[in-house]
Amino acid sequence: MTEHMRRHESDHEIPWSLPIVVRRSKTNMARHIDVLEATARAVVTFLDDPRSQPGGDWHEAVDYWRDGAIRKVVRRGDGKKLEDARALGCVSVSFGGDADFAPAEAFVFPPGPVEPLPKELKKLQVGGTEFPDEGESLVPVAEAVVSIELSPELTLTTGKAAAQCGHAAQLAFEQMPAAMRDRWRDSGFSLRVSTATQAAWDANEQQISVTDAGFTEVNGPTETVRASW
Repeated sequence: MTEHMRRHESDHEIPWSLPIVVRRSKTNMARHIDVLEATARAVVTFLDDPRSQPGGDWHEAVDYWRDGAIRKVVRRGDGKKLEDARALGCVSVSFGGDADFAPAEAFVFPPGPVEPLPKELKKLQVGGTEFPDEGESLVPVAEAVVSIELSPELTLTTGKAAAQCGHAAQLAFEQMPAAMRDRWRDSGFSLRVSTATQAAWDANEQQISVTDAGFTEVNGPTETVRASW
């Protein structure tokens, strides 16, 4: 059984989102695929953080946000502006990197209204979240507890694809059995992102399906990513 991103017929009157920032340095770039995997890991790490759990400082906001569409907005930042935003409090994940590319860094902040945003986040840009699309995931298939597959029928910017991978990771985390969730946690939320082959996409055997509402980059409700464990 698949679980779609929008689990309710209606969203909150004032939309809420989960703010995500990825570090984008002009001189020390990360790879596109590493950004997607770092973001997906960061989303789950945020949800699993004690501050997001009952009794935690972020729980009330997380609970309210999860009761609507699980909207995520990915911004880019670096330098002082990023450090100013980080001071608000967030969960960070660094992942990937090799001799030619820097590790990807993703920062997830507590959810809140799309507007108004804290000024530290508002200063960071939504546009320009493109990263070099160089090579495949560094995570061996056998080591990935969760596999996330992008639609072979779409071409998304890094920021948009990262948000979609974050949706898939979140739904997998929420829907998988507790024992599997414990195993995933013990692995450091190991996951692998790839683009599905057309044959695999047509077979539609994954457990999680994300359908984007179509407000940006895609036209109308469109299935963007799937996940399985």
